[in-house]
Amino acid sequence: MRRAIFPGSFDPLTLGHHDIIMRGITLFDEIIIAIGKNADKKYMFSLEKRMQFIEEAFKDVPSIKVKTYQGLTVDFCKKEDANFILRGLRNPADFEFEKAIAHTNRKLSEIETVFLLTSSGKSYISSSIVRDVIRNNGDYTGLVPNSVRK
Repeated sequence: MRRAIFPGSFDPLTLGHHDIIMRGITLFDEIIIAIGKNADKKYMFSLEKRMQFIEEAFKDVPSIKVKTYQGLTVDFCKKEDANFILRGLRNPADFEFEKAIAHTNRKLSEIETVFLLTSSGKSYISSSIVRDVIRNNGDYTGLVPNSVRK
């Protein structure tokens, strides 16, 4: 089985995340969307709400699972018997940041990181932008899947 982990905080799930996951599922038998728990980070949405957003968005895709984890992503990959980490790239800055993490993960384990470029119409979307739009009462509905819209 070709299983990939798609890690992130998903605060909230965006159309950019959704794009990468739906394109990634054509490459893998299963994708585990792994919501990382970080006690030092302030989230806009609770862990339960983020899980709910994701589970609802992918309820019709049985090969996509949602789990939470703490610690190193490579340790979670080993626990879940996943040989791949799936990541999305929006721009050159993402590439530089993700490249360093991918090299570190490869040094720590045999896990391969697979990068997909976000579709051009979604490459500007980030969770931090969505949170800012929500905080300022803007219309964020064109940035997130239906499951996140109020």
